[in-house]
Amino acid sequence: MSAKVWLVGAGPGDPELLTLKAVRALHEADVVLMDDLANPAVLEHCAGARVIIVGKRGGCRSTPQDFIHRLMLRYARQGKCVVRLKGGDPCIFGRGGEEATWLREHGVDVELVNGITAGLAGASQCDIPLTLRGVSRGVTLVTAHTQDGSHLNWRALAEGGTTLVVYMGVAKLEEIRQQLLESAMPADMPVAMIENASLPQQRECRSTLAQMHTDAQAFALKSPAILVIGRVATPAQVACVAASASA
Repeated sequence: MSAKVWLVGAGPGDPELLTLKAVRALHEADVVLMDDLANPAVLEHCAGARVIIVGKRGGCRSTPQDFIHRLMLRYARQGKCVVRLKGGDPCIFGRGGEEATWLREHGVDVELVNGITAGLAGASQCDIPLTLRGVSRGVTLVTAHTQDGSHLNWRALAEGGTTLVVYMGVAKLEEIRQQLLESAMPADMPVAMIENASLPQQRECRSTLAQMHTDAQAFALKSPAILVIGRVATPAQVACVAASASA
């Protein structure tokens, strides 16, 4: 059999947000390499597969990426249907691109299966439209954690006129606040901090850019969480604009 690996997005946590294509890949899987943030409930779609946990989470002991690469390669070369199951979408801060490149360089066919990313699901669960006529003309997804320690262009993000969704930012809330304020983003810019997006234990804290670090501490915000920064995070503002647009 030809070697093939499916890089599958499990979505943000709610099993009902799994795509039909992801369900089919799981149903056909012989081996599933499962990330820490993928909900174990989705494994009901691959009851006959061997499941190997290869967790990766910031600040915790993680499975080395090279080991994951070689596991995928080993099982694919054995002719097995391999699913690399990732939380959210495999190509949005999920290493899907680098895994696909590595596998193809080693002669393995790869198919990417999109999943709903936490930034989209979390905002929707909190009634926040990431784009809205007259309020936000786009959305920018960024991570506050980089492998090489490089810094984002905060001024460009502050002046971009888009809703800003920040992943992996809980440990850097004060840095994010300072950088955006120094880049002339208004202190009263609304912020929604959403923990465990789409899961029954989802929690939400609304704040402003100036107050978000203090409010997050009082709220005891924990990872995994996303930040939605922009005028769309103000419920009254959204309702007002929506009403005028329909008039």
